Amino acid sequence: MKYLVCICLSFSIFSFSQEKVEAILIKSIDLNEQTIVGIDNFGILYTIKDETFSKKENGKTITYSNVQLGNISSANVFNPLKINLFYKNFNTAIILDNRLAEIKKIDFNAIQPYKNVSHVSTGYDTTLWIFNTDTQQLELFDYKTNKIRATTMPTVSNVLAMTSNYNFCWLLTERFLYKFNYFGSMDFKIENKGYKAIAEDNGNLIIKGDNQLFYLSKQSEQPIPIKIEELLINQFLVTNETLYIYGSKKLHQYQLKIK
Repeated sequence: MKYLVCICLSFSIFSFSQEKVEAILIKSIDLNEQTIVGIDNFGILYTIKDETFSKKENGKTITYSNVQLGNISSANVFNPLKINLFYKNFNTAIILDNRLAEIKKIDFNAIQPYKNVSHVSTGYDTTLWIFNTDTQQLELFDYKTNKIRATTMPTVSNVLAMTSNYNFCWLLTERFLYKFNYFGSMDFKIENKGYKAIAEDNGNLIIKGDNQLFYLSKQSEQPIPIKIEELLINQFLVTNETLYIYGSKKLHQYQLKIK
């Protein structure tokens, strides 16, 4: 009887591990961009080209650039009213409003104690998630008061990618994928099995391997392969279960079917 239970349990685990999330192609369009940062529900496209950040809506484009700071390392448009740009070479972040007007400049070189930052992402209210490479810790930094609201435990390997929403921050390192809440407490840690990049959508994650995408539900710690045609994945992002994949000057739009 115990032997039978073990067989059934093993079969259930095996069956679950073989389950796939299906991606159904909606359309593909020609697009020539350097870096796609985000696409929202209204089709607004956010992009980066060298030192210029662009917002494209209904055929109109508005831009922001800062000649003194040079090229933009990363951008986060989770909150379109408080967009953050990060200039890694100058250890500086810029907060923009929805018209790309500058709200706040955060020079981490001038803050005491000094912070050597490698990654920046959106937090709640007036906060940013920042990764401090000197302490190897993730910090929830309040840019209005220049104080840290929460600090996580140190990581044990180099950071590959970071993403967040108002409640959580996901940190992908060479060894592990971590999920932290806004108190700085770790919700889970799973082994990095060749993952390279991550994107967040309503608390769920899309994870990229070598040239394979996985879906990680907010209710699970087991990434599930996404069933999709074979294509070059230079960049990817997700908005409300709509997956965008960019490669070879083509933007492919898919609807995720999650069972």
